[in-house]
Amino acid sequence: MKTWDDARRHLVLMLALTFTTGIVDAVGYLGLDRVFTANMTGNVVILGMALAGADDLPVLGPTLALVGFLAGAALGGRVLRTAPAGWSDRTSGTFAATGVLAAGLGIGALVAPPVEATTWAFVVTTLLAVAMGLQAATARRLAVKDVTTVVVTSTLTGLAADSRLAGGTGDGWARRSLAVALILVGAAVGALLLHVGGERGVGVGMLFAGVLALVAAVLGHAHREA
Repeated sequence: MKTWDDARRHLVLMLALTFTTGIVDAVGYLGLDRVFTANMTGNVVILGMALAGADDLPVLGPTLALVGFLAGAALGGRVLRTAPAGWSDRTSGTFAATGVLAAGLGIGALVAPPVEATTWAFVVTTLLAVAMGLQAATARRLAVKDVTTVVVTSTLTGLAADSRLAGGTGDGWARRSLAVALILVGAAVGALLLHVGGERGVGVGMLFAGVLALVAAVLGHAHREA
């Protein structure tokens, strides 16, 4: 029973982080010159089109986001390499670091809203990508099935390929559907925050996402396995 409770708790917390990813990517793409700080597939595609000469597509922002994400994921892999399975103290620490970094950047962006193509905007982009890389590496280590917190392409593939329509059993459809729905709703919330908050919407979105990540880290730590 305890194992089932742990698995269900981990799933709920990873779904919450998936929701924050939607917020972060929305405010990044719409407020930081079309840059994804969590969805690296989008950055690679944007960068490829920009390098091919497509008009008005950024190069530096996606590049910095890729570098930052890889750095954060490498850091997470290093910290968690020898951590015990399941939710450990190190898991709590890395998720908390993600939340602190996102919330800190949000506060900084509220004080000094980032302007596209400025040094401050590039700093925000890079550090936010570091935070999301760290989150992705930690979620990967926790290994909640079908929920990576940063992408849903594989989730959608599993949802369709394992469905009854495809001749499968349909197992896992609820968690997969929730992951897709939550990143969708998160993106809508992020866009709404930008619309309502204007130039400070980026800061509000990052702060909100950071606080939610911190709450997830605290709840996970409180109920971590012995």
